[in-house]
Amino acid sequence: MNYIVSLDWLAERLDTVRVIDCRFYLGNPTRGLEEYIHEHIPNALYFDLEKDLSGKVQTHGGRHPLPDVSEFVAKLSAAGIDQQTTIVAYDDQGGAMAARFWWLLRYLGHRHVYVLDGGYTKWKEAGYPTTDAIVPVKERMFIPQYAPSLLAAVEDVRKAIENQTAILVDSRERNRYLGIEEPIDRVAGHIPQAKHFFWKENLTADGFWKEPNEQEKRFAALSKDARIIVYCGSGVTACPNVLALSEAGYSNVQLYVGSWSDWISYPENPIAKGEN
Repeated sequence: MNYIVSLDWLAERLDTVRVIDCRFYLGNPTRGLEEYIHEHIPNALYFDLEKDLSGKVQTHGGRHPLPDVSEFVAKLSAAGIDQQTTIVAYDDQGGAMAARFWWLLRYLGHRHVYVLDGGYTKWKEAGYPTTDAIVPVKERMFIPQYAPSLLAAVEDVRKAIENQTAILVDSRERNRYLGIEEPIDRVAGHIPQAKHFFWKENLTADGFWKEPNEQEKRFAALSKDARIIVYCGSGVTACPNVLALSEAGYSNVQLYVGSWSDWISYPENPIAKGEN
């Protein structure tokens, strides 16, 4: 795999890579940090979904908008990360939070960032070391080199619907996509023309990422020549689908960061329910 590394791979390189702990629980926003303080993979530093990997919530932009780039770059630099640093991100949520970190680094031009297959629980189950020690690191200078082609805004989605210039992929649970239930956002349904690919279907039954050939079969209905815009509720669990599509060989994949929670903040935007 190109963007996912195994437990063994990381264990052999713990002293030469920067490890980032991204554990986060939407219903309990302090739990991830508490777990990190209790124990984590050696040398890991913690990045919080809402404090580090997201910006301030406003009228538009969704529940997890992009972080302020200058602030995020300063945090990366303080974590000892520059463009040459090899980074492995992990979480305990099926790769969703780690994939958000992965996408942000890719958006800022970093090419040596990976997600740990299996996450923290599999690391522990395999008998690899953990610690509660937080090791100081030497600051480096991270210089962003933007990759705007990885990002889609609400205007891009509107044009995609109007002109059929892209395929929309909805990453949420099926009942949310169908509009049967909506436990988080104030409006149920999906963006018109969107196809449904639940993000957790990226994983095997035992919690590891499916191999690229399996991901390719999963997305077989999508043309590799097409532009694909991926969304979820707030731009987090769409990231595993972006990663999986990349592993499957799709090269023109964009994240609609604001996602459904941004889309419904515009009353003029159309909403669909049921199957397309």
